[in-house]
Amino acid sequence: MVRHGALVKISPHDKVLIDGLLVDIGEEIASAFSEGDRLIAVPSSGLLRIPKSESDAVRSCIDVAISAFEEMSSVDDAQISHFYAGFARRLNDVDIFDEISAVNDRDVTRAKTSGRSTTRLILSESMRHDMIEALHIWEKLGTANVATETISHDGWQIESHIAPLGVVGFVFEGRPNVFADATGVLRSRNVCVFRIGSDAFETAEAIMRLCVVPSLADAGIPIGSVILLPSKTHASAWALFSDRRLSLAVARGSGPSVALLGEIAQQHGIPASLHGTGGAWMVVSNIADVNRLKNVIQCSLDRKVCNTLNTVVIIRSTLKQSLQAVIDGISLAANQRKANAVIHVDSQISEVLSSIVLPPSFSTVLIDHDSLGSEWEWENDPEVSIVVVDDVASAVLLFNRYSPSFVLSVISDDDQEIERAWRASNAPFFGDGMTRWVDGQYALRKPELGLSNWQNGRTFARGGILSGDSIFTVRYRMRQSDPNVKR
Repeated sequence: MVRHGALVKISPHDKVLIDGLLVDIGEEIASAFSEGDRLIAVPSSGLLRIPKSESDAVRSCIDVAISAFEEMSSVDDAQISHFYAGFARRLNDVDIFDEISAVNDRDVTRAKTSGRSTTRLILSESMRHDMIEALHIWEKLGTANVATETISHDGWQIESHIAPLGVVGFVFEGRPNVFADATGVLRSRNVCVFRIGSDAFETAEAIMRLCVVPSLADAGIPIGSVILLPSKTHASAWALFSDRRLSLAVARGSGPSVALLGEIAQQHGIPASLHGTGGAWMVVSNIADVNRLKNVIQCSLDRKVCNTLNTVVIIRSTLKQSLQAVIDGISLAANQRKANAVIHVDSQISEVLSSIVLPPSFSTVLIDHDSLGSEWEWENDPEVSIVVVDDVASAVLLFNRYSPSFVLSVISDDDQEIERAWRASNAPFFGDGMTRWVDGQYALRKPELGLSNWQNGRTFARGGILSGDSIFTVRYRMRQSDPNVKR
């Protein structure tokens, strides 16, 4: 039943159109539905219900953010720099950080009790240092609205100017350091509304209360320019990414949840930048220095994040020489974590394992090449696929077919071989060493909002590292000096 354009009541046998098919709403959603709730039909996941309370909360936050965005046009660079300096100073304050750490300890304890991963949830001293460093990077950048290009005509000219987009919506997984990343949008005079995972919600609230809000106030920047959604539910994320007033939707987390959020945003006409897991690939060809190979393997497996080594493809002619070094590198990474290791191998690798030194802590699992798209989500024990092919060209074909088109590293003494792989591969991030270099702050000295080429390989007109100062549009301004100009 619909009243005044809104659903009031539904029954289990009411039907909705999902991907061209009429599907029953079902008992679960029908019984939970209340007047004012919203339904979203998503082909990959079916029907989603957004309670009215979540829609109202999100709508209210975006209302505030829009007002803040309008005020940002009168905020100058010095004020924005003052905000970042104040945020960094408060985060560096021992008393403030001790209070935030106490809240984070409670978040971590709850997550452990629930059997959830805490790898990225712990607000460690190194994470704190990286956040402060990121804030100082933003502090030093300027964003004066100057013409980036001028095209002159007889009696008139056109200038192109970089300009802010508007309200940026973020959905992050449980990582406390997202504040340093997300607030980067202020540097280009955008504003942000974000929802953080339930595991890190209390930590996020503490950082907002003790660092972000007072820093905004001191700098004279509208408080509504950085908003944390007051909800831990998935429905709040769905509501956020279905509000057409967003200028950009940024999702960062696990692959399936990011894909769902991207579907919702795109279905509502909102540009989406999606950042999920990735899994890096490495091709090992003819290399004389096996110690170098061992080291780049180890340094690509220090912890599990999106640019961690996931798949090693060894060229057949180098198998005898290279496999032991690959195993040794994985073993070093496991020993560093006081952990075991799991290797997924094809039948050809399996046949030669008996001829090399395999640590007793290793577990082996047989796979075929059709399984190379699998992303190994390990918490402590490094997990890697190892397969063999005839040549680098065949390895690149495997990468282009099965990988998430993310990171590719080619280890070879033949520069021409590396160059051919660079030209033939669909990797937006390509190198000849460790895979863990793919990070905005580490590689480009610009804190990243995420790595958006993790799934499709290439994005339109920009790089795969999304940073706060890369969220912009281009405006054109005409200046006419001759009043008689006409077409």
